[in-house]
Amino acid sequence: MRLRDLLNGIHDIELKNYDLDIEINGIAYDSRKVKDGYLFVAIKGEKYDGHDFIKEAINRGASVIVHERNLRRKNVSVLFLKVKDSRGSLACIAHNFFNAPSENLTLIGVTGTNGKTTTTYILKSILETWQKDVGLIGTIQYMIKDKTFPAPYTTPESLEFHGLLKEMLSSNCSHVITEVSSHALAQRRVDKAVFKVAIFTNLTRDHLDFHKTVEDYFRAKERLFKKLVHNGSSCVINMDDPYGKRLISELRSSTDIKKKGLKVLTFGIEERADFTAKDIENSLDGLRFKIYFRGRSYYVTSPLLGLPNVYNILSAVGASISLNVPWKIILKGIGKLRDVKGRFEKVELGQNFLCIVDYAHTEDALERLIYSAKELAKNSSKNGRYISPRVITVFGCGGNRDRGKRPKMGAIATKLSDLVIITSDNPRYEEPSEIIREIEHGVVNRNYIKEPDRKEAIRKAVDMAGGSDIIIIAGKGHEDYQEIKGIRYKFNDREILEEALRNKLGIGKDV
Repeated sequence: MRLRDLLNGIHDIELKNYDLDIEINGIAYDSRKVKDGYLFVAIKGEKYDGHDFIKEAINRGASVIVHERNLRRKNVSVLFLKVKDSRGSLACIAHNFFNAPSENLTLIGVTGTNGKTTTTYILKSILETWQKDVGLIGTIQYMIKDKTFPAPYTTPESLEFHGLLKEMLSSNCSHVITEVSSHALAQRRVDKAVFKVAIFTNLTRDHLDFHKTVEDYFRAKERLFKKLVHNGSSCVINMDDPYGKRLISELRSSTDIKKKGLKVLTFGIEERADFTAKDIENSLDGLRFKIYFRGRSYYVTSPLLGLPNVYNILSAVGASISLNVPWKIILKGIGKLRDVKGRFEKVELGQNFLCIVDYAHTEDALERLIYSAKELAKNSSKNGRYISPRVITVFGCGGNRDRGKRPKMGAIATKLSDLVIITSDNPRYEEPSEIIREIEHGVVNRNYIKEPDRKEAIRKAVDMAGGSDIIIIAGKGHEDYQEIKGIRYKFNDREILEEALRNKLGIGKDV
């Protein structure tokens, strides 16, 4: 592709009298991936700065360098193009290089602290029930129809993101659902993508190691709705969430948003939203409730467990209605989805107590998880007789991440649980004992023990459980590794839990 075409839409570039008709063979922001005739974009990452690898990129054959730092240009055979924002430029270049794939897709973006993954899977089930070919980009995996691929990041860098969209389009996908992380929005990884629907699930404290303040975190999220949605698109927002209310107010009062003709649809349980859930029944068999919309009610049955999934279903319904999916199809699609890996995932091997594996890694998510598990046990009591379950919670906090949430999670866990086992999550480059010590700063009861070995912590929880108890294994969910000192070791909460259950119940692995 000609350089001129790649740079289309970048307005802050210094072009001077350059030859813009040269052919570019490929794009890279990782110098190790540069080949002859490539354009290399130097972006600043969290650990490394691409500007420090420009020499390597040139040695590997880069003919054009896009950069934002002032440089001493020694190589006259290479074209240097200075921009104000390398990341924004990379997104624009990727969009052009792959021939603007999002413009020919129905692209749905889901952002928020909790619920993104489950919402995307509910939507995928609904759209496939509608006979659509669907792509999915998210935390657990990337999917092109039925094919799955590993997901290194919830939302990949812009070059990979637009490349995935191109691959999905080439595979005849008509709809793509993507989780959109706050990191991706702040780092402009999804810029230039044309979103037809944007969903806001909720916002609570998270990722403050990156965003520094909750306000910055919110401002990153709102970029999806204020900058990236297409004219006439729909914004589906949780009205029960304080930041959701704020976003609704800002969108409805914005002159620019009104000019774009955006439709704002709201959902909730507590508020008088466009989509409201009532008469909620939450049991071990799943969820049953009514959705009220424009004076009519629709009866929902779902195998998914827990009150948080009522919100996830509501958000998926709002997006589906905005895409004109018939209600019959929506309700059928909701009912088809049995579970989502690591999201309020029930583990049963015949034990007489409830075991839940969940990705909850913020204080809000942990609080909702414990409350939902308790409600589940209460509503599922037999013969109308309810014995308050003993809650055993196993959790830790990730290393080299927001340290401020550690004592808060310690407070929630010890307040709502009968017994807490504080353990490791992904300690990364921190010492597990130090992370546990910071969690301890927030405990409100002495109902906890410390066990840095996560496998041993899960085993202890199973050995202690019985009767109507509830074991909650929180923090890692679907993850199949534990990261320690830069090395990822094989580790899966569900597999470890099943092994402990088999040992307790005296059953073989093939049962």
